[in-house]
Amino acid sequence: MIVTLTINPTIDRVISVDRLAFEDRAYINSTRESAGGRGINASCVINSFGGATLAVLISGGDAGQRLQNHLTCDGLPNLIVPIENEIRTNLTITDKHGLTVNLNETGPTLSKAEVARVEKAVKGTLDRATWLMICGSIPPGVPTSFYGSLIAAARRKKVKTLLHADGEALRQGIEERPTVATPNQQEAERLLGRTLLTRTHYLEAAERIRTMGPETVVLSLGSRGAIGAFREGLYEALPPRVDAVCPIGAGDALSAAYTWAMTRKDNGVDAVRWGVAAGTASARVPGMKFATLDQTKEIYKQVELRRSE
Repeated sequence: MIVTLTINPTIDRVISVDRLAFEDRAYINSTRESAGGRGINASCVINSFGGATLAVLISGGDAGQRLQNHLTCDGLPNLIVPIENEIRTNLTITDKHGLTVNLNETGPTLSKAEVARVEKAVKGTLDRATWLMICGSIPPGVPTSFYGSLIAAARRKKVKTLLHADGEALRQGIEERPTVATPNQQEAERLLGRTLLTRTHYLEAAERIRTMGPETVVLSLGSRGAIGAFREGLYEALPPRVDAVCPIGAGDALSAAYTWAMTRKDNGVDAVRWGVAAGTASARVPGMKFATLDQTKEIYKQVELRRSE
């Protein structure tokens, strides 16, 4: 079973408009609301691919109740840790050309007791888990060392870990040597304190992050695919050109498909190919939706793998 943790879930409200233009009006074509957060998104992808998953998350307030209703309707197996404060709501505005604005709230403040309950809930799943995916931002009240402590606990149970985070939570998390870290370009730039502009920069960054702790690094580069840094070397996964409709969530699809593929074949290079295929296929889907396994297979056949010397 793949366990996902979302300690800062959200109600994702996606508004599709005719066009986004600076200092000009836009007309709303549709509005959609769904349960969101990186771990929840990953569980949705894995579940749709036929994988066994359990989404661990917090929930509080009216937004939390709506989130739980969405999870029930979607049939997504979950473990809820109740909190006192209301969870956040994020707003995404996107147009038909793929131009997107993403506005995220910080999230609710958690007490020490609530953080401890989340930790206990996650640790209670490890005897049944093969992978633990630790995904997304941490809300106020959660120490930046929290993800690292969970990675260490999972390693003691011989559970593999994927870390998809940002800032200090990423920095401290990778020091605990997760099985794989999957930063995107912006997260990698903040981690390394440098701008990444060229292919050489990307390759150097992936390898540099790997030396900081993770066994493997998958550097997500959006429409440019991804770079996998392994002990045996660097590999590039190059996707076909597609018309991106809504790229928000493509990175979550990449992390999910990578983990799903590793449970089937345990081949990191091929798993990167699956991840890039899922991210690319999902970017073609309007709104905060994810590509199906069949849609992902179609792109998988077109993803080029290249070893970098």
